[in-house]
Amino acid sequence: MAAGFNWFFVLSSVFLVNLVKTLLPSISSFLSKIFQKDADQEMEMRTEIQNMKMELSTISMMDEFARYARLERKISKITDQLMTLVKSRTSQQAKMKWIVNIVFYILQAALMISLILKYYADPVTVVPSKWIAPLERLVAFPSGIAGIFCLFIACTKIVYYLCQCYKCIY
Repeated sequence: MAAGFNWFFVLSSVFLVNLVKTLLPSISSFLSKIFQKDADQEMEMRTEIQNMKMELSTISMMDEFARYARLERKISKITDQLMTLVKSRTSQQAKMKWIVNIVFYILQAALMISLILKYYADPVTVVPSKWIAPLERLVAFPSGIAGIFCLFIACTKIVYYLCQCYKCIY
């Protein structure tokens, strides 16, 4: 790969990782919707409860107490079932979010390590050694060339500042 494209490749990789990082909540919620099939059953239970409550409002408690009490117990039972279903769904969503985050951070670490190993010796710019005479060895650390800093660090900082500017604007 040509030296001019290294800069673009590392910058775009870091940018894409940060973009995916901001989209993680959306990705995890999308995946949880795909893998969960309880939503239909939950909606049916909610409509059934609504219908029963409408029916309950039409029944006179004084005139038809037995029917009223039966319907009220039925509503209570279905509401309890709905609550357990909602609790299991939220725990599944939390597990999905956790798994998506773990997988993302593992992939991010692997990508960053590979980028560091491949491009750690490429300086962003080369300056005359007279400019940085006392710190020449420190500045030239990864590559041995008196560059300002390595390509990976520069790209990471550029993307970080761009993201900060984007957050300030929106």
